Amino acid sequence: MHTRAASWLRHRLGRAVVLSYALALFLPGPGLWLRRPHPLPPPSHLTLHTAPLLLSLVLFSAGLQVPVRALGALLRHPKALLAGLVLHLAIPLAVVPFVAFLLRRTPDTDGGSGLLTAMILVVAMPVAAGATVWTDKGEGDQPTMVGLVLASTLLSPLSTPVLLATLSPLLSGGYAHTLADTGRLAQGGFALTAVVLPCAAGLLGALVLPTRWLGRLVTTVTPSAMAGSLVLTYVNASGALGSVLTRPRPLLFTAALAVAALVCLLSFVLGRVAARLLRLEAATASSLTLACGMNNSSASAVLITASLPDKPHLLLPVLAYGLLQKTAANRIVTRRRPAPTAAGT
Repeated sequence: MHTRAASWLRHRLGRAVVLSYALALFLPGPGLWLRRPHPLPPPSHLTLHTAPLLLSLVLFSAGLQVPVRALGALLRHPKALLAGLVLHLAIPLAVVPFVAFLLRRTPDTDGGSGLLTAMILVVAMPVAAGATVWTDKGEGDQPTMVGLVLASTLLSPLSTPVLLATLSPLLSGGYAHTLADTGRLAQGGFALTAVVLPCAAGLLGALVLPTRWLGRLVTTVTPSAMAGSLVLTYVNASGALGSVLTRPRPLLFTAALAVAALVCLLSFVLGRVAARLLRLEAATASSLTLACGMNNSSASAVLITASLPDKPHLLLPVLAYGLLQKTAANRIVTRRRPAPTAAGT
């Protein structure tokens, strides 16, 4: 039953995401309530934070489904893995300053620093676990993609604060200080507790659990994680879209979409160019390109919610990037998949 539920939801995931955005636009109340911290009843002194909890569930599920034994060949031939990790750090350092240069030519008084802050928080995140789904759909190099997701995730407590600190001088109007505070939050435990530990727990389960137990756990967790991902999308979108109908800001929406599209396009293009320069096989090149363009936008949205609760408008470009990267990934894998041959030929 759980397998059928997961399959049913996977085939309708695109429409479900659109529905989550629509609900956030027209019915944001429950999502705004879920965004707030909720103290648990006594005698517990704990506080429940819905968004990080849902993110942890998604990443635990991703780690649980890693084909661990297939990673051995990748470690013996690490060219694509090392190239992907270098690009993961280098692309933000190339793309963000270029976008900052363009934004300074706009009439915005702070040079688009708000939009730029959101984009920095996106590109500083590890490779999205969902990239493995698109790799599978496009018949790409799954071990390479899984290795890049895991390696970038495990390195994120170090790489994320470094990227934030390096790019913060590009900001003005107080956003540099804001980004520095966010970097301290990431370094102080967010990346570890909400990103690395859940993924590592899933990976450990994939390594040590007997095949039968692992299969049962996967069939239970996978549909729950997919549903959790949709709820997380709804919660994040509610924070950004909750005031759209009451206080429409068309210029902000247009600018957020334009900036997100530019950063997304440049990231995918640079990944494609690097794959060609390295002369990688088609399947590996596809995985490397996807990894360069697909960052964990859900993690950046949760980080913004946790560290900048008074700036929900920064979620707009993050949400736009999340949609655009999935659209671009779909185009890449659709173009790579071989056309079906006619029967009898």
